[in-house]
This record gives sequence, structure tokens and C-alpha cells, in this order.
Amino acid sequence: MKLYMVPAAPNPTKVMLYIAERAELGTDLGIETVLVNTLKGEHKAPEHLARNPFGTVPVLEVSEGEYLLESLAIIQYLEDLFPGGSLLGTDPLTRGQARDLERIVEQKVAGPLSRYVHVTNSPFGLPADPKAAAEIEASLPLAFAYLERFLADGRPYLMGDQVSLADITLQSGCQFARFGKVDLISERKLLKDWDDRYRARPASQRVLKF
Repeated sequence: MKLYMVPAAPNPTKVMLYIAERAELGTDLGIETVLVNTLKGEHKAPEHLARNPFGTVPVLEVSEGEYLLESLAIIQYLEDLFPGGSLLGTDPLTRGQARDLERIVEQKVAGPLSRYVHVTNSPFGLPADPKAAAEIEASLPLAFAYLERFLADGRPYLMGDQVSLADITLQSGCQFARFGKVDLISERKLLKDWDDRYRARPASQRVLKF
């Protein structure tokens, strides 16, 4: 299998962190990574559009001519393909809670952080949008507070002692914020401590560039 990716972008980072975390748990998924430099427009090149007509990354080539285009679908496919050492857990409730929290993180924090970068300091040169930036800033405290409720009991990660998909998704958003020179969590001690702790992990050291 091949993963077409770019290091700083949130969705490829999510998949790469997942692969690295599975390796830490003893499962080598055997996936080759292939750089698609979006800043140079390589995601719009004919060879990439043949893989993904939407011109986005990541793309997982599962076999010749067969591709998965969405980060969460890629992760769930790999969970099904390599069930030993799953990051979702084994019982239905734990798996449901893991999926639920990951979606909350994506929709309420990681996604807004990515949009915030693009409306304040877009790496693609998009125009600034102060109104949109203010709306995102206003929406984040509630989501931050919700996540801090999980960390308030002293657990190292959002769902306990083991990294979850929610942690991976949150860190992918945080890295993109750092790439865009945006800092919206330094005033939140529990989240800042979580960020420092996660970035010190061996999997993070291998994947994160910012």
C-alpha cells in the first residue's frame, strides 16, 4: 500500500500519526509514503488527479487502481485490516466513545483550527478574513473546555492511558496551527500539557515536522 501525503497538512498528518502509533504498539502496516507537495501544486498534477479527482491528500492506494480518499475512512479500513492492537478498543461502547470523541475533536477543534490558519495566515496565500477569524475564536473556548473535562482527572490522553483517534486528530490540527504560526491553546494549561506530552511520544517525533 502507498499513502500519498504532505507532512504539515492535518488530514495526512492524522493518518501518518495513526500508522506511527500502530507501529509503537507492534503492528507494522507496511505502508510506503509518497510526498505530494501541495505548495508546488503537485496535488493538481494529472497523475494525482487520476488517483483523486478532488486533488486532495491523503490518498491510500490499497491496490492497483483502488484508492481511499478520506482520512477517517483510511484509518477505519486499516483498523479492520489489522485488528490486532486496534486504537479503537475492542468492546462496542469503547469503540463508539472513541469514534464519538474523534468526531467532536474534528468538527469542533481541529477543523476550525485549520480554517483559522487559512483566514489569518494561509500557506496558499488566501486573503485574510478577520470576521471569520473572530467567529472561530469565539467558538473554540466551549470546545476546549469540553476536552479539558476529560483531562481534569490527570489522565495523560483524552481517553485514558492510551492514545486514541481523538488525540491523533487533535494533534494533527495543532501541528497545522503551529505551521501557520497560530497559538490558541497556550492559555489552556491542561491542553498545553497534553500537547507537550503528546509531542514527546516516539510516534510524534517521527511524524511531526512543526
